[in-house]
Amino acid sequence: MKKKFNILICAAVLAAIPSCKGFLDPYPSAIRDEAYILTSPTAMQGLLGECYEWISTNYNNNEGAYMDCLTDNAVRTSRTDVYSRLAVGVTSPTNDPFQTYWTRDYEGIYNTNLFLKDGNGRNLRYMLDARRDSLLVNLLWGEAYGLRAWFEWDLLQKFGGVGTDGELLGFPIVTEPVKIWKMDVDEIRNIELKRASYDDCVKQILADCDSAYKYLPVAHRNFLVSNTDDLTVLGARNWGRIDGISTVAIKALVCQTWASPRFNPSNDIARWEMAAKFAKEVIDFKSEVDGKVAGGFSRTAAVNFFDPNSPEIVFGSRYNSSSDTMEKMFYPGGMQGNGTMGATQDLVDAFGMADGYPLGASPAVSYDKQNPYENRDPRFYSNIMYNGLTITTGSSNKAYTFECWNGGKDVAEASSSNVRTNYYIKKFVYKGLNWSESNVSKMPHSKFLIRWTHMVLAFAEAANHIAGPTGKVDGLSAKEAISWLRSRNTYDGTPGIQDDKYLEQIAIMGEKEFDLFLRNERRIETCFEGSWFFDLRRWSTSLGALNKVIYRPTITKKGTDFSYDYWTEVEERHFTSAFLPIPYKEVMNIKGLVQNEGWDSWQ
Repeated sequence: MKKKFNILICAAVLAAIPSCKGFLDPYPSAIRDEAYILTSPTAMQGLLGECYEWISTNYNNNEGAYMDCLTDNAVRTSRTDVYSRLAVGVTSPTNDPFQTYWTRDYEGIYNTNLFLKDGNGRNLRYMLDARRDSLLVNLLWGEAYGLRAWFEWDLLQKFGGVGTDGELLGFPIVTEPVKIWKMDVDEIRNIELKRASYDDCVKQILADCDSAYKYLPVAHRNFLVSNTDDLTVLGARNWGRIDGISTVAIKALVCQTWASPRFNPSNDIARWEMAAKFAKEVIDFKSEVDGKVAGGFSRTAAVNFFDPNSPEIVFGSRYNSSSDTMEKMFYPGGMQGNGTMGATQDLVDAFGMADGYPLGASPAVSYDKQNPYENRDPRFYSNIMYNGLTITTGSSNKAYTFECWNGGKDVAEASSSNVRTNYYIKKFVYKGLNWSESNVSKMPHSKFLIRWTHMVLAFAEAANHIAGPTGKVDGLSAKEAISWLRSRNTYDGTPGIQDDKYLEQIAIMGEKEFDLFLRNERRIETCFEGSWFFDLRRWSTSLGALNKVIYRPTITKKGTDFSYDYWTEVEERHFTSAFLPIPYKEVMNIKGLVQNEGWDSWQ
């Protein structure tokens, strides 16, 4: 396999890489027109810097954790929330949570198109030193292509689907700097903007990634820069910005979706081969480059979501250096949180037993339905807060015990800050925070947009379709890859599944059974990251995976014991389409813009 990272390692500690919060950040002023931007190096750089401000920086929004509330993973606490209404089929064109992402993505594409058009971004002098100026020009040029690919991928994932014309469509491909979202009605009705085919959108994204890769360094690392004088332009100062390896990762994600049943009606195996190739390239980079430096990547180490410089990151967002948003979002009212969403019984049941077997299927580890949280998959304890759990918070280690039984302080819907499911969410929560202390300790929060785990999951899924569970694809099997995730330390730092006999057994059962197993692994590893809706959709060709009844346990306390009834209905999901709607305003105003099927009242 061709690799780009046969480079000189000079020395550096990856964990010490700073965020790029201040580098190349001046934005074009709202009062400046395009003529000014085209003559100002500062404003021209700002076109790209502004794009990063549009990329989500945490999981506390409608394209982050709340996205799981459209699935069998989670439920929004507020019944009037737009996602609660969308999930049960009572939303309307005037209450569209996705309009903002359509606009955001095309704003980003406009900025990159203006930079690229007629070589605008290459026509200016940014630095006095000719060598460094040349390096910076190439960096920015590649970055423009990479950012455009990112926004295009976001459009394809959110809005791609089968149109009312029966065709599999993507998004309108725009490679000219046109401010469509700022046109008035008369202007916009004079243009025709058709959605390109899904396949053509994939090709556009892959081409932009390839163009970006030609100009970008493989990664923003100091130890990859052989001439230390170049660190004023290259290296870790650009951490958090698009680089070569992140464009490869984007290609892996695009091809994974493109290869999946809903978007691959001809079952073209070549698409899985592409997904495996790109994911493996990222995996190899992490192992052979980031894994070779002190403090660098380790596939056994726990993921630290409070470290915006985590070696787990392939492409990450900018970060807030001191934030309590996730704690406020997930903690119950009894802990001064808002309990804005809760995990479902279905997700809890997806976590198996301590030895890796599915729930209740272990020959060695018992499962008691009336004592259900013992002997569980180690990952369960770092993702879910449940009845009877005691955690300590803050520097004083103040203890809090969850009471999700009828009459308990945390029971479902006892207050507006209690979840509807009797399960609270632990992932992304910093237990060192306690608002009752005089000095409240907060941690950095960011979004790990693409991480090593995502690449391992993508590779394992693709490799299984290509060669089965144990067949080698570029020297690695699906079984070997997924074993890394099951055995690594959890988010809490405890050991993962050891002596994984179930993995051995399920691998013998063949591709189809192993694919179902991998889907469950993906669910566990990525819960509350906002991707499960898109996974359910790409795997299924019906609405059955989305239209489910959501359950929670009803817990009754009897003395010091509890009894559990797991079949209390929370809500029944009702989707009329597997695809998200093209914003109603755009369909009404733009000639030729076809709506996705299932949104009859939105056209």
